[in-house]
Amino acid sequence: MTSKEIAGMMDISAVQAQSTIEDIRDVCSLAKEFGVAAVFCLPAHVPYMRECLGCGSGVKLASVSGFPGGAETTRIKVETAKELVGFGCDEVDMVNNLAWLKARYKSSYVGDVRSVVEAAAGRPVKVILECHWLTDEEIARACEWCVEAGASWVKTGTGWAPTGATVERCELMKKTVVDRCGVKAAGGVRTLETLLAMYAVGVRRFGIGVKTARNILDEASIQS
Repeated sequence: MTSKEIAGMMDISAVQAQSTIEDIRDVCSLAKEFGVAAVFCLPAHVPYMRECLGCGSGVKLASVSGFPGGAETTRIKVETAKELVGFGCDEVDMVNNLAWLKARYKSSYVGDVRSVVEAAAGRPVKVILECHWLTDEEIARACEWCVEAGASWVKTGTGWAPTGATVERCELMKKTVVDRCGVKAAGGVRTLETLLAMYAVGVRRFGIGVKTARNILDEASIQS
């Protein structure tokens, strides 16, 4: 694949606790330079990121709800999603409720996701599973419940857990959802080789920090 094709599958972000205003500017600069799919920041910084991104870039503006823990009440997640829509966000990534998943509280879990999907008003919602803390069976269960709730994507992790995306986890998620929703890898996508291996098992979006994204795109540009 060309660097342009790879960039078109990247969600680049500044969503760590230590992410700065300068990091947000760097994200927007890289996004416009390479034409990435979407840019992410924490909710309070969305208006500034929108300003930095400008009009006509073709890059989607996005942010997070229930991030990074996922245990906010559904009402709080919904209100966050609504505020993000009001800010002009094109996509919302939400963190699932791990405790409800593990306890098999299906109605609460599905209702949580579905409520955010409805609040997003037609905009794609990606559900972050935080796979580091899950067994394979729990990953598969989460994927099934997210599909039932109307999620557009399932996503491996926040990037805050000790591990996130692996080829094996991505393959399991893709085999579970098939074509009912997309699979996004995040947290651990640090090299072009890893990205391509995950693409081979069905991943079509990649959540990556700005510095790593630049390294991968520079490498892809050299190889192409």
